[in-house]
Amino acid sequence: MPLKVIEGIRSLALEEDLTRFLQRLGGPTLIRLQGRDRSRRRAFCTLLHGNEPSGARALYAYLRSGETPAVDLDVIIASIPAALAPPMFSQRMLPGQRDLNRCFRPPFDDDQGKLAEAILRFLHDSKPECLIDLHNTSGSGPAFGVAIRCDADHRALTSLWTNDLIVTDLRLGALMEISELDVPTVTIECGGAQDETSLLIAREGMQRYFGSEQVLAAAGRDYGVNRFRNPIRMELKPGRRVHYGDAADPDAALTLPLDAARFNYGSVPAGERLAILGAAGLEALTAKDHLGRERLHDHFADINGRLSPKHPLKLFMVTTNPIIATTDCLFYFIDCANT
Repeated sequence: MPLKVIEGIRSLALEEDLTRFLQRLGGPTLIRLQGRDRSRRRAFCTLLHGNEPSGARALYAYLRSGETPAVDLDVIIASIPAALAPPMFSQRMLPGQRDLNRCFRPPFDDDQGKLAEAILRFLHDSKPECLIDLHNTSGSGPAFGVAIRCDADHRALTSLWTNDLIVTDLRLGALMEISELDVPTVTIECGGAQDETSLLIAREGMQRYFGSEQVLAAAGRDYGVNRFRNPIRMELKPGRRVHYGDAADPDAALTLPLDAARFNYGSVPAGERLAILGAAGLEALTAKDHLGRERLHDHFADINGRLSPKHPLKLFMVTTNPIIATTDCLFYFIDCANT
């Protein structure tokens, strides 16, 4: 899948309507903007998932403002066809395609892989000083950053949007893993697609990232970022199904409440009912850490057919989307004693 390159904002037809703008672009697009300082460049990516609109909306508002970024800026708008599939901003990826944010490692042998490879090749050649990949969370929740490193540069970048940073040693083929090529990279999850604050968080952080002369670490500065190390993914085993509702579905491996996204806020105490388990109980679930060790029974119990934590946990990315829950994960969690 080709990556269209547009040089400069004057080449863009900035309609008042974001939908028409994306339709004109048609497919994955790289927009190269000239900054006040032409000696440096930054990179920014959004819409890796077609159902995460806050980054695209915030970016479009910035482009229409006509502002000049502090340094040269390369903007990647990735999954435009998925975003345009009706209804607008409802499809994470097109049917039959892989999750683009799992394709940034070989093999690059399908359309999504080829697009990921093209993005990586461009970033390797352009050598940006840093990269931000902006997302919405898969359910309602507060903003946070995700990175594979927690040095001062990654904390500084995170602080432009939020004060919470998840640091993971897990490798899934995500774009943020380009940090291993010495390009400080942070994924920003700016909150749920339907959360009123998400667009505001996306726009304010983007304004700082685009407009500030310095976004990497300044000597001696404390960025006040909370760090959470190696959250664990809670997943359904293959062939299992999740249900959302007040009453259990007898054919589902797990029934989560309709408002399950509330678990993204604060911590969950020991014994709290998270979900109703199906006939297979805990055996329908798996929760492996970054080293591949099964940790499910270390952290969760079956209490009268209910899924409950054994000790206080902090949950992230609890989704109410059954497709995401089945194809990716139900949520991430971390032991509150380790935060």
